[in-house]
Amino acid sequence: MRYSNYIGILAGALLLLVAFLPWIYIPSIETAVTGYGAATKTVFGKPALMHAYLMPLTVLLFLLPKVWAKRLNPLLSAVHVAWAIRNLLLLSTCRYGECPERLIWLYVYFALALAMLAMALLPEMKVGEKAVR
Repeated sequence: MRYSNYIGILAGALLLLVAFLPWIYIPSIETAVTGYGAATKTVFGKPALMHAYLMPLTVLLFLLPKVWAKRLNPLLSAVHVAWAIRNLLLLSTCRYGECPERLIWLYVYFALALAMLAMALLPEMKVGEKAVR
């Protein structure tokens, strides 16, 4: 795909931006949890911080026109998806008889991680021509 690298970078940037928006709302303590924490103390920590650490390497692999980079990028993007699945399950699980309100941004976050993996699987690679004799 011609623009898969740029769409993958855009999906990664949007993923980091969506991490600032509220993912769940916990009614008992009246707080919203984002990807970078909550206003009050919760057990969730900062679930999107790993994406922030891995994103520069992922962007570099999207931009490098080397074969090894195009082969390593799906692995790193799969780590992003695995971490997104972990966050989706961890944040949306009911605890102590109380279920948090799942907000749309949690699902947008997961969809952006999937889009990043899809774009990593569709790189534009130039194939060299061999002389036929």
